[in-house]
Amino acid sequence: MKESIFTDPFKKARQETGIGEMDDQNDPVAMILGHKEVRRAAHNWKSYSSGAIPGRIVIPSEVNIRSIRQIPFEVDPPQHGAYREVVEKWFKRPLEKKYEEELTLQIEALVIEVLEQDSFEVIHDFALVLQSQALTLLFNVPFEEAQTWISWGTHVFRSKDSALDGAKANVLYDYIDQKLAESSSNPGKDFYAVLLAAEVDGKKLSAEEAKGVLILTFAGGRDTVINAVTNSIAYFAEHPKSLEWLRKEPELLPTAIEELIRYFSPLTQMGRVATQDTMVCQHAVKADSRISLCWASANRDETVFENADEVVLDRKANPHVAFGFGTHNCLGATHARQVMKVLLRTLIAKVKSIDIHDAKDNIEDLGDFKRKVGFDSLTVKFNKI
Repeated sequence: MKESIFTDPFKKARQETGIGEMDDQNDPVAMILGHKEVRRAAHNWKSYSSGAIPGRIVIPSEVNIRSIRQIPFEVDPPQHGAYREVVEKWFKRPLEKKYEEELTLQIEALVIEVLEQDSFEVIHDFALVLQSQALTLLFNVPFEEAQTWISWGTHVFRSKDSALDGAKANVLYDYIDQKLAESSSNPGKDFYAVLLAAEVDGKKLSAEEAKGVLILTFAGGRDTVINAVTNSIAYFAEHPKSLEWLRKEPELLPTAIEELIRYFSPLTQMGRVATQDTMVCQHAVKADSRISLCWASANRDETVFENADEVVLDRKANPHVAFGFGTHNCLGATHARQVMKVLLRTLIAKVKSIDIHDAKDNIEDLGDFKRKVGFDSLTVKFNKI
Protein backbone atom coordinates (compact mmCIF):
# COMPACT_ATOMS: atom_id res chain seq x y z
CA MET A 1 0.00 0.00 0.00
CA LYS A 2 1.21 3.50 -0.77
CA GLU A 3 2.33 5.55 2.23
CA SER A 4 0.06 8.47 1.27
CA ILE A 5 -3.12 6.38 1.26
CA PHE A 6 -5.02 7.00 4.49
CA THR A 7 -7.96 4.62 4.73
CA ASP A 8 -11.26 5.56 6.38
CA PRO A 9 -11.81 3.28 9.41
CA PHE A 10 -15.18 4.91 10.22
CA LYS A 11 -16.97 4.20 6.94
CA LYS A 12 -18.94 1.12 7.96
CA ALA A 13 -20.10 2.57 11.29
CA ARG A 14 -20.93 5.90 9.69
CA GLN A 15 -23.12 4.25 7.07
CA GLU A 16 -24.80 1.80 9.43
CA THR A 17 -25.41 3.77 12.65
CA GLY A 18 -23.69 7.15 12.35
CA ILE A 19 -22.08 6.54 15.75
CA GLY A 20 -18.86 5.00 17.00
CA GLU A 21 -17.90 4.22 20.58
CA MET A 22 -14.58 4.31 22.37
CA ASP A 23 -13.33 4.36 25.94
CA ASP A 24 -10.90 7.05 27.02
CA GLN A 25 -9.42 6.50 30.48
CA ASN A 26 -12.72 5.04 31.74
CA ASP A 27 -14.61 8.07 30.40
CA PRO A 28 -16.53 6.72 27.36
CA VAL A 29 -17.01 8.76 24.20
CA ALA A 30 -19.86 8.52 21.68
CA MET A 31 -18.29 9.51 18.36
CA ILE A 32 -20.53 11.37 15.88
CA LEU A 33 -19.43 10.29 12.41
CA GLY A 34 -21.65 11.86 9.74
CA HIS A 35 -20.86 15.24 8.21
CA LYS A 36 -24.33 16.74 8.73
CA GLU A 37 -24.59 15.40 12.28
CA VAL A 38 -21.09 16.64 13.22
CA ARG A 39 -21.86 20.15 12.00
CA ARG A 40 -25.23 20.18 13.75
CA ALA A 41 -23.67 19.12 17.06
CA ALA A 42 -20.82 21.64 16.67
CA HIS A 43 -23.43 24.40 16.44
CA ASN A 44 -25.41 23.14 19.43
CA TRP A 45 -23.22 24.38 22.29
CA LYS A 46 -26.17 24.47 24.67
CA SER A 47 -26.52 20.66 24.48
CA TYR A 48 -22.86 19.86 23.88
CA SER A 49 -20.64 22.07 26.00
CA SER A 50 -16.98 22.96 25.62
CA GLY A 51 -16.96 24.53 29.08
CA ALA A 52 -16.51 21.31 31.03
CA ILE A 53 -13.74 20.49 33.48
CA PRO A 54 -10.47 21.68 31.87
CA GLY A 55 -9.00 18.95 29.70
CA ARG A 56 -12.10 16.77 29.46
CA ILE A 57 -13.17 17.69 25.93
CA VAL A 58 -9.77 16.73 24.55
CA ILE A 59 -9.33 13.13 23.39
CA PRO A 60 -7.31 11.65 25.02
CA SER A 61 -8.54 13.57 28.06
CA GLU A 62 -6.01 15.89 29.68
CA VAL A 63 -7.87 16.14 33.01
CA ASN A 64 -5.04 14.41 34.88
CA ILE A 65 -2.29 16.72 33.60
CA ARG A 66 -4.04 20.07 33.20
CA SER A 67 -6.18 22.17 35.52
CA ILE A 68 -6.01 25.44 33.56
CA ARG A 69 -8.77 26.10 31.04
CA GLN A 70 -7.62 26.61 27.45
CA ILE A 71 -9.12 29.89 26.23
CA PRO A 72 -11.25 30.43 24.16
CA PHE A 73 -11.30 26.73 23.26
CA GLU A 74 -12.86 25.49 26.52
CA VAL A 75 -15.36 28.31 26.95
CA ASP A 76 -18.97 28.44 25.72
CA PRO A 77 -20.82 31.47 24.34
CA PRO A 78 -21.34 34.23 25.18
CA GLN A 79 -18.01 34.31 27.06
CA HIS A 80 -16.32 32.53 24.17
CA GLY A 81 -16.97 35.43 21.82
CA ALA A 82 -15.58 37.98 24.25
CA TYR A 83 -12.36 36.01 24.73
CA ARG A 84 -12.03 35.28 21.04
CA GLU A 85 -12.38 38.95 20.14
CA VAL A 86 -9.31 39.68 22.27
CA VAL A 87 -7.03 37.48 20.14
CA GLU A 88 -8.74 37.16 16.74
CA LYS A 89 -7.06 40.20 15.19
CA TRP A 90 -3.64 38.93 16.30
CA PHE A 91 -4.31 35.54 14.69
CA LYS A 92 -5.20 37.22 11.38
CA ARG A 93 -1.68 38.69 11.10
CA PRO A 94 -0.50 35.84 8.82
CA LEU A 95 -2.49 37.55 6.04
CA GLU A 96 -0.22 40.61 6.21
CA LYS A 97 2.35 40.99 3.42
CA LYS A 98 5.34 41.36 5.73
CA TYR A 99 4.35 38.27 7.70
CA GLU A 100 4.09 36.19 4.52
CA GLU A 101 7.42 37.51 3.26
CA GLU A 102 9.17 36.52 6.50
CA LEU A 103 7.47 33.11 6.50
CA THR A 104 8.62 32.59 2.92
CA LEU A 105 12.23 33.35 3.86
CA GLN A 106 12.05 30.84 6.71
CA ILE A 107 10.58 28.01 4.67
CA GLU A 108 12.75 28.64 1.60
CA ALA A 109 15.88 28.47 3.76
CA LEU A 110 14.76 25.18 5.27
CA VAL A 111 13.93 23.63 1.89
CA ILE A 112 17.26 24.77 0.43
CA GLU A 113 19.05 23.20 3.39
CA VAL A 114 17.45 19.76 3.00
CA LEU A 115 17.84 19.86 -0.79
CA GLU A 116 21.58 19.46 -0.22
CA GLN A 117 21.13 16.29 1.84
CA ASP A 118 21.06 12.73 0.52
CA SER A 119 18.00 12.16 2.72
CA PHE A 120 16.37 13.61 5.81
CA GLU A 121 13.75 12.61 8.37
CA VAL A 122 10.70 14.79 7.74
CA ILE A 123 8.95 14.77 11.14
CA HIS A 124 11.75 15.91 13.44
CA ASP A 125 14.25 17.48 11.04
CA PHE A 126 11.83 19.36 8.83
CA ALA A 127 8.17 19.60 9.87
CA LEU A 128 8.85 20.20 13.59
CA VAL A 129 11.52 22.76 12.71
CA LEU A 130 9.24 24.47 10.20
CA GLN A 131 6.32 24.59 12.65
CA SER A 132 8.45 25.95 15.49
CA GLN A 133 10.17 28.57 13.38
CA ALA A 134 6.87 29.74 11.90
CA LEU A 135 5.44 30.04 15.40
CA THR A 136 8.03 32.71 16.22
CA LEU A 137 6.23 34.92 13.69
CA LEU A 138 2.85 34.25 15.26
CA PHE A 139 4.27 35.14 18.69
CA ASN A 140 6.40 37.97 17.30
CA VAL A 141 9.44 36.76 19.24
CA PRO A 142 13.10 36.26 18.19
CA PHE A 143 13.70 33.49 15.66
CA GLU A 144 16.15 31.78 18.04
CA GLU A 145 13.30 30.97 20.43
CA ALA A 146 12.29 28.19 18.03
CA GLN A 147 15.20 26.08 19.29
CA THR A 148 13.57 25.80 22.71
CA TRP A 149 10.26 24.76 21.18
CA ILE A 150 11.94 22.22 18.90
CA SER A 151 13.47 20.60 21.98
CA TRP A 152 9.97 19.82 23.28
CA GLY A 153 9.32 17.40 20.42
CA THR A 154 6.20 16.97 18.32
CA HIS A 155 3.66 17.19 21.14
CA VAL A 156 3.78 19.27 24.32
CA PHE A 157 1.75 16.77 26.38
CA ARG A 158 2.82 13.43 24.91
CA SER A 159 6.11 11.58 24.83
CA LYS A 160 7.41 8.39 23.29
CA ASP A 161 6.53 6.41 26.40
CA SER A 162 3.31 8.14 27.45
CA ALA A 163 0.16 9.41 25.75
CA LEU A 164 -0.14 11.93 28.61
CA ASP A 165 3.17 12.99 30.12
CA GLY A 166 2.64 15.21 33.17
CA ALA A 167 6.34 16.00 33.55
CA LYS A 168 6.52 17.18 29.96
CA ALA A 169 3.41 19.30 30.41
CA ASN A 170 5.06 20.99 33.39
CA VAL A 171 7.95 22.06 31.16
CA LEU A 172 5.46 24.02 29.06
CA TYR A 173 3.66 25.47 32.09
CA ASP A 174 6.91 26.64 33.69
CA TYR A 175 8.06 28.16 30.41
CA ILE A 176 4.82 30.13 30.04
CA ASP A 177 5.00 31.35 33.65
CA GLN A 178 8.53 32.60 33.02
CA LYS A 179 7.60 34.41 29.79
CA LEU A 180 4.56 36.07 31.34
CA ALA A 181 6.66 37.22 34.32
CA GLU A 182 9.31 38.66 31.99
CA SER A 183 6.69 40.43 29.90
CA SER A 184 4.95 41.82 32.97
CA SER A 185 8.14 43.53 34.15
CA ASN A 186 9.39 44.49 30.68
CA PRO A 187 6.56 44.44 28.10
CA GLY A 188 7.46 44.27 24.44
CA LYS A 189 5.43 43.88 21.26
CA ASP A 190 4.96 40.13 21.43
CA PHE A 191 1.93 37.93 22.09
CA TYR A 192 2.66 37.78 25.82
CA ALA A 193 2.41 41.56 26.14
CA VAL A 194 -0.76 41.65 24.04
CA LEU A 195 -2.44 39.17 26.39
CA LEU A 196 -1.31 40.92 29.57
CA ALA A 197 -2.70 44.22 28.25
CA ALA A 198 -5.97 42.71 26.97
CA GLU A 199 -9.34 43.31 28.59
CA VAL A 200 -12.52 41.25 28.59
CA ASP A 201 -15.71 42.90 29.79
CA GLY A 202 -13.70 45.81 31.14
CA LYS A 203 -11.29 43.66 33.15
CA LYS A 204 -7.73 42.72 32.29
CA LEU A 205 -7.03 39.07 31.65
CA SER A 206 -5.73 37.33 34.73
CA ALA A 207 -2.39 35.54 34.57
CA GLU A 208 -4.27 32.23 34.53
CA GLU A 209 -6.47 33.34 31.64
CA ALA A 210 -3.44 34.50 29.66
CA LYS A 211 -1.76 31.20 30.43
CA GLY A 212 -4.83 29.35 29.16
CA VAL A 213 -4.60 31.15 25.81
CA LEU A 214 -0.90 30.36 25.56
CA ILE A 215 -1.30 26.68 26.38
CA LEU A 216 -3.86 26.44 23.59
CA THR A 217 -1.58 28.26 21.14
CA PHE A 218 1.42 26.06 21.88
CA ALA A 219 -0.51 22.78 21.96
CA GLY A 220 -3.30 23.23 19.45
CA GLY A 221 -1.33 23.89 16.29
CA ARG A 222 1.71 21.74 16.91
CA ASP A 223 1.25 18.09 15.94
CA THR A 224 -1.62 19.07 13.61
CA VAL A 225 0.60 21.33 11.49
CA ILE A 226 3.38 18.74 11.62
CA ASN A 227 0.94 16.09 10.37
CA ALA A 228 -0.35 18.32 7.58
CA VAL A 229 3.16 19.14 6.37
CA THR A 230 4.47 15.58 6.60
CA ASN A 231 1.44 13.90 5.04
CA SER A 232 1.46 16.35 2.13
CA ILE A 233 5.11 15.62 1.46
CA ALA A 234 4.32 11.89 1.41
CA TYR A 235 1.48 12.55 -1.02
CA PHE A 236 3.61 14.52 -3.47
CA ALA A 237 6.38 11.92 -3.24
CA GLU A 238 3.94 9.31 -4.53
CA HIS A 239 2.13 11.67 -6.93
CA PRO A 240 4.84 13.55 -8.84
CA LYS A 241 2.35 14.44 -11.57
CA SER A 242 0.34 16.38 -8.98
CA LEU A 243 3.44 18.36 -8.03
CA GLU A 244 4.05 19.10 -11.72
CA TRP A 245 0.40 20.06 -12.18
CA LEU A 246 0.62 22.66 -9.41
CA ARG A 247 3.89 23.90 -10.88
CA LYS A 248 2.11 24.60 -14.15
CA GLU A 249 -1.11 25.85 -12.55
CA PRO A 250 -0.14 27.52 -9.24
CA GLU A 251 -3.54 29.21 -9.10
CA LEU A 252 -4.84 25.83 -7.90
CA LEU A 253 -2.80 26.03 -4.68
CA PRO A 254 -5.61 27.30 -2.40
CA THR A 255 -7.97 24.57 -3.61
CA ALA A 256 -5.26 21.92 -3.33
CA ILE A 257 -4.45 22.94 0.25
CA GLU A 258 -8.08 22.61 1.35
CA GLU A 259 -8.26 19.18 -0.26
CA LEU A 260 -5.08 17.91 1.38
CA ILE A 261 -6.34 19.14 4.74
CA ARG A 262 -9.71 17.47 4.16
CA TYR A 263 -8.21 14.15 3.12
CA PHE A 264 -5.58 13.91 5.84
CA SER A 265 -7.64 15.58 8.61
CA PRO A 266 -4.65 16.19 10.93
CA LEU A 267 -6.91 16.25 14.00
CA THR A 268 -9.19 13.22 14.22
CA GLN A 269 -11.81 14.51 16.64
CA MET A 270 -12.69 16.89 19.42
CA GLY A 271 -14.97 16.22 22.36
CA ARG A 272 -17.92 17.93 24.00
CA VAL A 273 -19.81 17.15 27.22
CA ALA A 274 -23.58 16.67 27.10
CA THR A 275 -25.47 19.12 29.30
CA GLN A 276 -28.65 17.01 29.27
CA ASP A 277 -29.97 13.59 28.31
CA THR A 278 -30.29 13.56 24.53
CA MET A 279 -30.23 11.39 21.41
CA VAL A 280 -27.60 11.32 18.68
CA CYS A 281 -28.40 9.23 15.61
CA GLN A 282 -30.92 7.26 17.70
CA HIS A 283 -28.20 6.66 20.27
CA ALA A 284 -28.95 7.70 23.86
CA VAL A 285 -26.46 10.12 25.37
CA LYS A 286 -26.67 10.78 29.10
CA ALA A 287 -26.08 14.17 30.70
CA ASP A 288 -22.42 14.72 31.68
CA SER A 289 -21.23 12.04 29.26
CA ARG A 290 -18.91 12.79 26.36
CA ILE A 291 -19.52 12.92 22.65
CA SER A 292 -16.95 13.65 19.98
CA LEU A 293 -17.15 15.54 16.73
CA CYS A 294 -15.20 13.20 14.48
CA TRP A 295 -13.80 15.57 11.87
CA ALA A 296 -11.88 12.79 10.11
CA SER A 297 -15.04 10.73 9.54
CA ALA A 298 -17.15 13.73 8.51
CA ASN A 299 -14.49 14.65 5.94
CA ARG A 300 -14.90 11.25 4.25
CA ASP A 301 -18.70 11.28 4.21
CA GLU A 302 -19.57 9.93 0.78
CA THR A 303 -22.94 11.67 0.85
CA VAL A 304 -21.14 15.02 0.83
CA PHE A 305 -17.83 14.41 -0.98
CA GLU A 306 -17.71 12.68 -4.34
CA ASN A 307 -14.77 10.24 -4.47
CA ALA A 308 -14.28 10.97 -0.77
CA ASP A 309 -11.40 8.52 -0.41
CA GLU A 310 -9.35 10.17 -3.14
CA VAL A 311 -7.29 13.35 -3.16
CA VAL A 312 -8.91 15.59 -5.78
CA LEU A 313 -6.70 18.67 -5.87
CA ASP A 314 -9.14 20.71 -7.93
CA ARG A 315 -12.20 19.70 -5.89
CA LYS A 316 -14.77 22.44 -6.48
CA ALA A 317 -17.10 22.10 -3.48
CA ASN A 318 -15.20 21.28 -0.30
CA PRO A 319 -17.14 21.96 2.92
CA HIS A 320 -14.59 20.08 5.03
CA VAL A 321 -14.50 20.44 8.82
CA ALA A 322 -10.80 19.80 9.38
CA PHE A 323 -10.52 23.19 11.11
CA GLY A 324 -13.65 22.53 13.13
CA PHE A 325 -17.01 24.14 12.54
CA GLY A 326 -19.25 26.74 14.10
CA THR A 327 -18.40 28.79 17.17
CA HIS A 328 -15.19 26.95 17.97
CA ASN A 329 -13.63 26.81 14.51
CA CYS A 330 -9.84 26.76 14.71
CA LEU A 331 -8.31 30.07 15.78
CA GLY A 332 -5.00 29.14 14.12
CA ALA A 333 -6.46 28.18 10.74
CA THR A 334 -5.18 31.33 9.01
CA HIS A 335 -1.63 30.65 10.18
CA ALA A 336 -1.86 26.96 9.22
CA ARG A 337 -3.14 27.79 5.73
CA GLN A 338 -0.32 30.29 5.22
CA VAL A 339 2.25 27.72 6.29
CA MET A 340 0.85 25.24 3.79
CA LYS A 341 0.61 27.82 1.01
CA VAL A 342 4.19 28.99 1.40
CA LEU A 343 5.47 25.42 1.72
CA LEU A 344 3.73 24.20 -1.44
CA ARG A 345 4.73 27.32 -3.34
CA THR A 346 8.34 26.68 -2.34
CA LEU A 347 8.19 22.99 -3.24
CA ILE A 348 6.86 23.61 -6.75
CA ALA A 349 9.57 26.24 -7.28
CA LYS A 350 12.54 24.23 -6.02
CA VAL A 351 11.73 20.51 -5.81
CA LYS A 352 11.39 18.39 -8.94
CA SER A 353 10.43 15.17 -7.18
CA ILE A 354 10.52 13.46 -3.80
CA ASP A 355 11.74 9.94 -3.00
CA ILE A 356 10.55 8.05 0.08
CA HIS A 357 13.33 6.00 1.67
CA ASP A 358 11.58 4.80 4.81
CA ALA A 359 8.30 5.32 6.66
CA LYS A 360 6.74 4.31 9.96
CA ASP A 361 3.03 4.97 10.45
CA ASN A 362 1.47 6.75 13.42
CA ILE A 363 -1.71 4.81 14.19
CA GLU A 364 -4.31 6.11 16.64
CA ASP A 365 -6.05 3.45 18.72
CA LEU A 366 -9.67 4.58 19.01
CA GLY A 367 -11.38 1.54 20.48
CA ASP A 368 -12.86 -0.39 17.56
CA PHE A 369 -11.18 2.02 15.14
CA LYS A 370 -7.55 2.23 14.14
CA ARG A 371 -6.72 5.39 12.22
CA LYS A 372 -3.51 6.41 10.52
CA VAL A 373 -3.12 10.07 11.43
CA GLY A 374 0.37 10.55 10.08
CA PHE A 375 3.86 9.14 10.57
CA ASP A 376 6.14 8.43 13.48
CA SER A 377 8.99 8.84 11.02
CA LEU A 378 9.32 9.54 7.30
CA THR A 379 12.67 9.65 5.54
CA VAL A 380 12.78 11.22 2.09
CA LYS A 381 15.03 12.88 -0.46
CA PHE A 382 14.14 16.14 -2.22
CA ASN A 383 15.40 16.19 -5.82
CA LYS A 384 16.31 19.59 -7.23
CA ILE A 385 14.68 21.09 -10.27
